Amino acid sequence: MKKKLPNFKNEQEEREFWLTHDSCDYFDWSDAEKVVFPNLKPSSKTISIRLPESMLNEIKVMANKKDVPYQSLIKILLSEKLEESKKKAA
Repeated sequence: MKKKLPNFKNEQEEREFWLTHDSCDYFDWSDAEKVVFPNLKPSSKTISIRLPESMLNEIKVMANKKDVPYQSLIKILLSEKLEESKKKAA
């Protein structure tokens, strides 16, 4: 039998509770259903990065050929490289 989940006064109290308790004591995860949030956008942070002009020009040409904004292409290239690095590390 699963334990009854307490009522929390606020989010901080709930955070503190979950730091010291296992959710398996309160929920039967075998009943859980996978959900998808199609309109949820990952949070992003604006950064500033210095690139050699020649590199930026090459990226812009490549982006133009692929018909994508150059900043989007930079994110795609970084993401691909991160995935490669993760696979090598594993």
